[in-house]
Amino acid sequence: MPVLPGAEPYRHEGGEIGVLLCHGFTASPQSLRPWAKSLAERGFTVSLPLLPGHGTRWEDMRLTGWQDWYAEVDRELRNLRDRCARVFVAGLSMGGALALRLAAKHGEGVAGVLAVNPANKVHGLYAYTLPVSRHFVRTVPGIVNDIAKEGGVEIGYHRVPLHAAHSLRNFFRLVDGELPQVTQPLLLLRSAQDHTVPSVDSARILSRVSSTDVTEIVLEQSYHVATLDHDADRIFEESIGFIERVATGVGREGTTARG
Repeated sequence: MPVLPGAEPYRHEGGEIGVLLCHGFTASPQSLRPWAKSLAERGFTVSLPLLPGHGTRWEDMRLTGWQDWYAEVDRELRNLRDRCARVFVAGLSMGGALALRLAAKHGEGVAGVLAVNPANKVHGLYAYTLPVSRHFVRTVPGIVNDIAKEGGVEIGYHRVPLHAAHSLRNFFRLVDGELPQVTQPLLLLRSAQDHTVPSVDSARILSRVSSTDVTEIVLEQSYHVATLDHDADRIFEESIGFIERVATGVGREGTTARG
């Protein structure tokens, strides 16, 4: 199927510092493209892939699962490591969970992690019924455009295939168990008001990672898709500062910062 206009992957060949960006569940690279371009303008090598089953139609997503999504970002990370001296991983929502698993599995091959409103769990009764309901109900309404900024538009699916949602639930459980293996510097930015991922997910992640260099920043003016919202410029600036600080070895090792 043809890719939706604006949902195409993005790549930029820059310097020896690489950044891999991972988009969210039912979303596309469009939600992270401004972030990717800001990093590219700073001279970094940037990769923002389109996850399998995304960016076309929801029927395509029904045939994919977390193994497909993770395999795509794992492959992109390995490609970046072949070209760059240091590589950072970043993501929004489910993309944050993908980035955290990359950090847990690749160890020193990942220099640092940047997560915006990272997801850690499928919440509510919906989660408990998925193992059975997915066999009887094909889709449920999706959640897109959780953006406070007037005119903000996110390209994503308006239907969620329950087979894919069940796979996502299993993936979150897997990543939660692997969080103690995350030791890299971590920048976590979360929105004060998020209608998609509750703040308890960020709290859970921060309580379980083993990172000693941790920065948490609360975004006061944005909803879930903060990379397209009022705080986007702050996300970009904080990301560049974090990457440059960690890459040069000037850091807050052993401390936790709040902002």
